[in-house]
Amino acid sequence: MKKNKVASIIIRTKNEDKWLEDCVNSIKQQDYKHWEIIVVDNYSSDKTVNICKKYDIKVVKIKSYKPGKAINIGIKASNGNYIIILSAHCIPQTKNWLSNFINKINSKRIAAVYGRQIPTKNSSDQTKRDLKIVFGLDEKVQINDPYFNNANSCIKRNVWLKIPFDEKLTNIEDRIWAKNILKKGWRILYTPKSCVYHYHGIHQDNDKTRLKQTVNILSKLDKENTKKKINFKMLKNKYD
Repeated sequence: MKKNKVASIIIRTKNEDKWLEDCVNSIKQQDYKHWEIIVVDNYSSDKTVNICKKYDIKVVKIKSYKPGKAINIGIKASNGNYIIILSAHCIPQTKNWLSNFINKINSKRIAAVYGRQIPTKNSSDQTKRDLKIVFGLDEKVQINDPYFNNANSCIKRNVWLKIPFDEKLTNIEDRIWAKNILKKGWRILYTPKSCVYHYHGIHQDNDKTRLKQTVNILSKLDKENTKKKINFKMLKNKYD
């Protein structure tokens, strides 16, 4: 297996035995065969690590969990030039999930690709609504929009070497990373063809602590993007 063809699949876990085996079995069925799995485990107390042993998956541990830190640790332990970031509770839908990511990421100006997420039949109505609204059927290239989602994504290792993930953030490390790479002139691509089933979706069913943390980070991001003050007097004269 040549290193430059390897897709390193980074999976972060914390008590994911309900989903992990289905996730791994779906990866094993992919038509792209040059891959490895690195599990970054936050000291699971269920059967997560036993499942990794069953499939001979490399496991690295993280104690003080932060999402960006976990991803960076996983990438450092990996070998591939293609980095796939996948939540343990996301199950690839088709056998060309991985090959489609690889094909799309090979475009010169594309630094990162993220794929579609669809709910399971047992997902909450809120999750079903959110996933159906956010993840559409049209492929798109993002030049200014920093939306990105690390539940189901692919990035170039050489880009990550220049801009690793922020290790202090509690949430939306993916969006902050995307903002930074767009500033450097790279592009982000969304593809509906690399699709996964995702049980609890993008908002964790509105977990209040997670929601507050996310809003705080987004508020700071908005302040950074507001470069000049609005002349409200001028607006009043114009529209009243």
